[in-house]
Amino acid sequence: AMVAAVAGTCAGLALPANAQTCSFTMPSFDFGDIDLTLGTGFDLTANLTITCSGIPNARIRYCPNIEGGSGGHLNGDPRYMLNGANQLAFNIYRNNGFTRIWGSRFWPHSNPPQPRIRLNGAGNFSGTRAVHVRIAPGQTILPTGLYTSSFSGGHTLFAYDYFTGQNCGVIGTTNAVQVPFTVQANHVGSCSVAANNLNFGTLSLLTANADASTTMSVTCTAGASYQVGLNGGLTGATDPTQRKMASGGDQITYGLYQDAGRSMAWGSTLAVDTIAGVGTGAAQTLTVYGRIPPQTTPPAATYADTIVVTVTY
Repeated sequence: AMVAAVAGTCAGLALPANAQTCSFTMPSFDFGDIDLTLGTGFDLTANLTITCSGIPNARIRYCPNIEGGSGGHLNGDPRYMLNGANQLAFNIYRNNGFTRIWGSRFWPHSNPPQPRIRLNGAGNFSGTRAVHVRIAPGQTILPTGLYTSSFSGGHTLFAYDYFTGQNCGVIGTTNAVQVPFTVQANHVGSCSVAANNLNFGTLSLLTANADASTTMSVTCTAGASYQVGLNGGLTGATDPTQRKMASGGDQITYGLYQDAGRSMAWGSTLAVDTIAGVGTGAAQTLTVYGRIPPQTTPPAATYADTIVVTVTY
């Protein structure tokens, strides 16, 4: 009877060795509105929260495995967010230098962290670990829209166990739980323009047409429709062929055109005398054709005007 009582007491003392409990909370990563035409990358950092309880002062190793996500991946790098069939490349990293990808032991890109924590004297632990997400630069040709990837179901598996020197390969799926989160970004439409000066050069008499041309580049989000207008210059000309270059009170009349034949005036009335296009995410070159028609030659001087380019999208 005494032996049986001692054995029962020993068995009772052994039970707490398996009584550790951990929970994990991963926030979702929302980049909000982004402009991919900038060609830059976008970064976010948030904290994974870890809460554990168990034997006072015991150590626990937890194994946070993050797989490809619902957007898919290319051998683990990059992962993708999806908008229909369009793929926005990103990845999840273990360090703020964005060099160590956070993977999983259960899929092709195996590179998860293997952190350890120690419970306090009351058998509790609460802490955080930084998680870094980066959208890769150079994705200028993607169309606008909301891009998402969901890490739910089998896309996450966080395991843990009391630490006795073993690594996460040994822990495997012990006490494993799923920790869902999402990554998303809304690519909004945008346009930018860069224009070059138009120089008619040195003229002596204005008795015949004097022609010149220059270029501008328009960069708009892929798929974004746009129109490019040119205003009437400093004198506010309503007729695009009757703009004025000035030197003091003297003027030279000139016009700006969409075509080399100078038959299509280029103004600022949408869908009437503007140039329309559809963005590709890359710079698109437009040519501005200028003409000074025959007119009375004013006094010799340098004549100039300022034109405002407006892109409507």
